[in-house]
Amino acid sequence: MEAGIVGLPNVGKSTLFNALTCSVAAQSANYPFCTIEPNEGIVSVPDDRLKRITEFIVPQKIIPAALKLVDIAGIVKGAAEGEGLGNKFLSHIRQVDAIMQVVRCFEDPDVTHVAGNVDPIADIDTIETELVLADMQTLENALGKAQRSARSGDKEALLRVSVIEKCNAHLESEQPLRTLTLNPAESNAISSYGLMTAKPILYVANVDENDLEGKHPLVEKVRAHAAKSGAGVACVCAKLEAEIAELDEADRAEMLADVGLAEPSLNVIARETYRTLGLQSYFTAGEKEVRAWPFAIGSTAPQAAGVIHSDFEHKFIRAEIYSLADLEEYKSEKEIRAAGKLRAEGKAYIMQDGDICHFLINP
Repeated sequence: MEAGIVGLPNVGKSTLFNALTCSVAAQSANYPFCTIEPNEGIVSVPDDRLKRITEFIVPQKIIPAALKLVDIAGIVKGAAEGEGLGNKFLSHIRQVDAIMQVVRCFEDPDVTHVAGNVDPIADIDTIETELVLADMQTLENALGKAQRSARSGDKEALLRVSVIEKCNAHLESEQPLRTLTLNPAESNAISSYGLMTAKPILYVANVDENDLEGKHPLVEKVRAHAAKSGAGVACVCAKLEAEIAELDEADRAEMLADVGLAEPSLNVIARETYRTLGLQSYFTAGEKEVRAWPFAIGSTAPQAAGVIHSDFEHKFIRAEIYSLADLEEYKSEKEIRAAGKLRAEGKAYIMQDGDICHFLINP
């Protein structure tokens, strides 16, 4: 699972990406299209439950869950018609599972805004319009083929035509597809199209270092907009976080204390992105390693086991599961087992966030 960082040029997108991935790459120049190919990075997802587990199970290694981020070059008005290498940039968005849109919520005369003034809602509308237009084009191209297949009475093709028409009507009302309710069969019928407005989105408000809590009216406008479609919002001062990311641990803690942050805002961004992707974590714990594994909400035990290795899903027998609360109460897995708290779960079990697991598989 991966998220693509998008935004208009000069909103702090690449600065945020560099900070998130602790990149040492040289900062890009202050002009549009400085990032031509998407940069990719792996980001750890902070989770204090890992530390709590290791108080009772001491491993050689601690491995947090991770997610992949893609820094996609700035989009401008007209991207759907190819402006600013738009087609190339839009193709990168089609390949990710969720979108992080960075919106500028700070004033700085030294950083030029591509539209001439700072207006995060106008920025959001610009990008959303381009994605809506691109999705309409994709569906229009797909409709003819689906209609030809439907003439034979093929049920799948008939459903596909119906869903395409339903989606197009929604897009024509200038609404993104993430606000359209489709049943599983309908979603599956168009899943291969990579429709961008159907992807979940997280708005990242890039704020001034004097507004780390995001109380500026510009941020409130972003929150109000996001609430209409159930999107998340996270605040970050990308410039400050880039400076913090370059410090060693001791200096980092001191700087965080100086600015009144309990943790880097990047930690919040990573967790919110994880949530936006629809992911939760289960844990495996032993002397070799204590590790967090990502799984899609609603996954069965075999599907979650398959995250470790695809063979684990096909050869799954059962899962032995206990909770962190059990570990903190009984202090060891041996005592959890002795107390009858170690649960045996089969193939139909729906994994829960925070489960600590052993998977038993066929050889």
